[in-house]
Amino acid sequence: MKAILIYSGGLDSTTLLYEYRDSIALALTFDYGSKHNAREIGFARENCRRLSIPHRVISLDFIRDHFKSDLLLSGGDIPEGHYAEDNMKSTVVPFRNGIMLSIAIGLAESNDLDTVLIANHAGDHTIYPDCRPEFIEAMDNAARNGTFNGVRLVSPYCNITKRDIALRGREFGVDFSLTYSCYKGGEKHCGKCGTCVERKEALEGFDPTEYEHID
Repeated sequence: MKAILIYSGGLDSTTLLYEYRDSIALALTFDYGSKHNAREIGFARENCRRLSIPHRVISLDFIRDHFKSDLLLSGGDIPEGHYAEDNMKSTVVPFRNGIMLSIAIGLAESNDLDTVLIANHAGDHTIYPDCRPEFIEAMDNAARNGTFNGVRLVSPYCNITKRDIALRGREFGVDFSLTYSCYKGGEKHCGKCGTCVERKEALEGFDPTEYEHID
């Protein structure tokens, strides 16, 4: 496998970076104007530096400027609570993964790479349509049939939980203090948004994160 990793700098994709480090030719981060992009990108750069993996940032300003989502700098306030709550749907960026995967697939073919890795997981399925197994399967088929070299989309964590991922990350030596999750994008994790709540659950017992609020 010679792969591109779609790499945000968060817990899940950092675990994937460490687990597949020997197969990753390029880690690809997208700056699409989210409230937490800047902090994530800094951690993405640092983890790639530590593993000597080439890292590239691609700007997708059009998403910030034209799409509707509270996750974006152009959107409203980030809701608080658990991902299972209906208000979390306001953080969905329409077809974000579809756009990012299409670019990554094109880059893979351009660089004679055969795989694109993505770190979506089972906890994403409830509110994010472009993280569900059916979507991943459809994009894999599109990549394989739409490229001369038959690029494949691989999603190793698609059917496991974030807790499972955190345990794997610990096994592979991930320093979780060098990952970022909070959708609000503050210096500290807020501790109240959906992704902070999920992070706490995933890292329970070995969480190095400094939160503004601990319930």
